Parts: sequence; structure tokens; C-alpha cells
Amino acid sequence: MEIKEYKGLCGDAMLVRKTVFIDEQGFRDEFDKIDKTASHLLAYDGDRPVAVCRFFWSEKRNAYLIGRLAVIKEYRKNGLGAEMLKKAEELIKNRGGKAVELHSQEQATGFYEKQGYSICSQMEYEEHCPHYWMRKSL
Repeated sequence: MEIKEYKGLCGDAMLVRKTVFIDEQGFRDEFDKIDKTASHLLAYDGDRPVAVCRFFWSEKRNAYLIGRLAVIKEYRKNGLGAEMLKKAEELIKNRGGKAVELHSQEQATGFYEKQGYSICSQMEYEEHCPHYWMRKSL
């Protein structure tokens, strides 16, 4: 498995996010203006893109944000999501980041807690799905 970093959203990252968030989970507002400036990590199995996440600095939250972490269904449950998160955290730390936040789907909070994140907000809805803000000090 190879993980590459891109500045801005590339076609392979769009494909993974569309497959997971739009086709599989039913989200509609998947792509936004942040995609143009955020750093994106993309994992490849050979030539096949299989996982993605993005990260960027947020003045509003006074932390780096990691988001849009998606793994193609047949690649889940093998640690790839945790590996993507760890790589993003490493790059953020190398850029001087002291804290990371993410907006987790309720069903994924256990995964993020295992990675050292803690819930730091009340539940809120993003589109049709309950989410929580979660935070981790680096």
C-alpha cells in the first residue's frame, strides 16, 4: 500500500469519496471549496485508489481539521483507516500542528476513540447523519 499527498483534490480522491459518501452512504454535499486548498492523502493498492482523507488549518476551530476519511468497502477492517489517520497526524505535527479535530459520524466515534480522539461537542446533524466534533492533542 502506498500513500501519496496531493495539494487540492485529484480525480482518484474524488472517485473514492463519491463511492463511499455519495453512492454508499447517500450524502449529497460531498465536495466543497476547501477541497481546492486542503492537503489530500490517497492510498493506492497498486494503481487502484482505495482510501482518502484531507486536512487543513481552521482558524475558526484553532486546530488542524482532518476530514473526508473514506476507505473502499473491501479494504475496511484491515487498519487502513487508522494508517491514513496516523499519516495525516504525522504530517500535521511536522507542520507545527498541536491539535487535530474532526467531525465524526456517530457510528465512527468508537474508531476515532481508539485512535486517541475524544468527543468535544453535542451531537449535531450533517445532512441526514448525526455527527460529533472530536479532538486530539498531538
